Amino acid sequence: MKLNPGMLGTATDEKLVARALAGSNSAWNSLIKRYEQRVYNYALRMVGHPDDAFDLMQEVFMGVYRNLPGFRGDGPFPAWLFRIASFRCTDYLRRRRFHTSFDEHDTPARSNADPQADAMVTHANQQITRALKELPAEQRHVVELKFFQNFTFEDIAQQLGISPNTAKTRLYTALRKLKQHEELKDAL
Repeated sequence: MKLNPGMLGTATDEKLVARALAGSNSAWNSLIKRYEQRVYNYALRMVGHPDDAFDLMQEVFMGVYRNLPGFRGDGPFPAWLFRIASFRCTDYLRRRRFHTSFDEHDTPARSNADPQADAMVTHANQQITRALKELPAEQRHVVELKFFQNFTFEDIAQQLGISPNTAKTRLYTALRKLKQHEELKDAL
């Protein structure tokens, strides 16, 4: 009997990395598909502009591809991936100050059957993006990794090269600042 690959379940990140390192394009594409939306959303919340976030996402995956032989597997693949994403976003923010306001017309089109709910989500996302842009980059990184990527403080500390207590301090400082925004008081 010939086994259907779908019957074996989803390949782990580690297996996909090993296969990608062995030259498998399909394994590499599977890794990209698995994480591209999360990396894009991370970059979007960090830089606040869809086109720049898309460019950063591409840079992140190019960096991951180049550095994949250096992935030792000491920690989970997503932590390593988001460490690279964090470096790319930090580098972007250092190189270029992003002062333009978030443009409602630049957001990707959503296909929601309920236009009112779609408008409310878009408005809430814009408020969050504006508020996050006002945070210093080191606080924005911690908020992103904790709430949007669901990493532990230990993972965040490892990714950013700081202690877990510093990660906690940055998060709580950021939350205090975010709570000062009138439009976010109900959300926090």
